[in-house]
Amino acid sequence: MKIEQVEVIELGFEVTGSNAFVRLITDAGISGLGQSGGWGFPHGVTGVLQELRPLLIGQDPFRIERIWHLLYRARPFRGNILSAAVSAVDLALWDIKGKALGVPVWELLGGKTRDRVRLHALVGGANPDEIASSVSWAVEEGFTAVKFDPLIRGYDELALPKLVDSACEMAAAAREAGGREIDLIFELHRKLDPGTALVVARSLSQFNPLFIEDLIQLDSIAANADLCKRIAAPIATGERLSTIWEFQELLSHGVAIHVRPDVGLAGGLSGARKIAALAEAHHCGISPHNFLGPGLTAPALHLCVNVPNLVTMEYLPLDEDPGSSSAAIHTVVTRQHGYCLPPDAPGLGIELDDDYERLAPLQRKEPSVKALLRSDGSVATPL
Repeated sequence: MKIEQVEVIELGFEVTGSNAFVRLITDAGISGLGQSGGWGFPHGVTGVLQELRPLLIGQDPFRIERIWHLLYRARPFRGNILSAAVSAVDLALWDIKGKALGVPVWELLGGKTRDRVRLHALVGGANPDEIASSVSWAVEEGFTAVKFDPLIRGYDELALPKLVDSACEMAAAAREAGGREIDLIFELHRKLDPGTALVVARSLSQFNPLFIEDLIQLDSIAANADLCKRIAAPIATGERLSTIWEFQELLSHGVAIHVRPDVGLAGGLSGARKIAALAEAHHCGISPHNFLGPGLTAPALHLCVNVPNLVTMEYLPLDEDPGSSSAAIHTVVTRQHGYCLPPDAPGLGIELDDDYERLAPLQRKEPSVKALLRSDGSVATPL
């Protein structure tokens, strides 16, 4: 079997604007679909995929590891956009192999380590009342863990005591709404500097979170590791890291954390399972980043079914909205309360709808200077 066609596709999504996909078609008529997690620069990802197309034509799709290195080493450059493109191809290759052998991908990864995968729901709210309402909804839906950002709008203009108070008010509202039967996860979106992050995280620790995520930017892995060591609550990070080598550098500092690779950014399933193994060797957990729709929820689920050190899998309830752009992707993934069961369809269990261009039209979201600035005119930290 050989790869005969490489289709590079871009679809629109409510959350991110647009996402890049690749569909590999073999001479045996078996196709595989892979989505990129490089949503910040989707046109950059599609450009890289177009450049890599000649390297894929004629390849044996079963030689996944060899093709991964062929693409990653094709040029003397690295970074998120290259890894995002390679990730999409990697996922499509696993999809082909599973379909050809008639088994779900988790079976190819080594089989199940669990019979169901615990989820944490992404919820939101601009104030304590809204957060309480969102958490109450999640509890009614059967989720046992929720994640939200406790930093209110205008947080960067607040004096430190008020910033801490407002974050704790959000956390307290969530705890009261969910009780002690639900785990809280605080997502800080890399918005703070190390000093402020230390004070805020220590204050949020009183609510016994499952973990606190992404306190500061990942420009310095060493700075992140140092911060993790100074906070009593569990810390999670890594959704913007894209290789096993970056995760190894992070874990080499001896930090007790949960890693957050995205299967659409950190090398596909080939890369993510190696990252999970690195974390396992350091007695650390894994909680894959996943908010980019069913095209990445499916492979993330296959990973979570297989790895032994899972904490939770991120889950976006918007995926279930039949009126959203997620309808462009057919998936066998279904939620049962706060869990997903291992899918049993061959491959990843995802396909594009024939009418995907209408269901997920491109939504050009041009960068806005105003949206990137603080009230004083300086550049803010992006999500």
